[in-house]
This record gives sequence, C-alpha cells and structure tokens, in this order.
Amino acid sequence: MLDCQNQYNINWNYGLLPQTWEDPSFANPEVDGAFGDNDPVDVVEIGESRGNIGQLMKVKPLGCLAIIDEGELDWKIIAISLDDPRASLVNDVMTSRSISRDWFRDYKIPDGKPANNFGLGNKTANKDYALKVITETNESWAKLVKRSTPAGELSLV
Repeated sequence: MLDCQNQYNINWNYGLLPQTWEDPSFANPEVDGAFGDNDPVDVVEIGESRGNIGQLMKVKPLGCLAIIDEGELDWKIIAISLDDPRASLVNDVMTSRSISRDWFRDYKIPDGKPANNFGLGNKTANKDYALKVITETNESWAKLVKRSTPAGELSLV
C-alpha cells in the first residue's frame, strides 16, 4: 500500500489487487468501450489505520469507481481492511466514508494532463459490481500468465 495520507493530505491507503490485470485489448461495453490501462486494479483502502509502503492488507471490497484516465479504463476498488475495527459495520459504499471524487478527477492536472472522467453514469458502483470487476480482471490476469492473451509490451519473464 502507498501511504497517501501524508503525501496528499487525504485519508486513505492506496495500492493494488494482485493477480488482476486491466486488459488493454478489451473494450468494456459497460464503460463506453474504454480499454483497460494495462496494469493491476487499484485499491483505495478507507480504514482508519495508516498503512506502510509495501504492506499487504486483507481487504473487503465495498464498491468501485470507473475512472477514464487519458482514455483508458482505470478501476478503483474501494475497500476496508479486515483488521479495521469498523470493518464488520461497513459493508458497501453507502456505509463507508466518502472518497474524494474530485481528487481522482483532478490529481493529474498539475502535471499538465487533462482531468479524468468517470464511467458508469458518473456514479460509484456497489459491492456486487466491484466483485464482478475483480473476477473479470482476475480472469484477464490468468489468461495473460497462461499466454492465451497477448502480453503486448509487458514482460512476463
């Protein structure tokens, strides 16, 4: 996990889901035909503890955002650490703390890049949809490592 609390004055941990891959050759019809961004699915962990860089966390998915970043689909799974004292009380995005959608829209603007857009009708998807995204991107990862999907520029050594 990346500690975003100090660096950006936001209150979440940021990392990725291993064994997932956003396939850049797949045009997702549910998100305006956007293609995957060629990396693992990102996770925004909203628990109250600050993670350490490189820390592994077991998390419970709560929902997701479909961010369109320079034309590529970049999923953000919203989750809570299973070790968080409130984990049993928070079961979906409706019972979670708010995620700063403005931050995800604007964070690349200082680098001279355009603002990001959101798919899925500009809404945060629920837990069931997040689990579907995780399953689909895990299947894409499995095809990639079995080499039944072209790796493109990725090195699989």
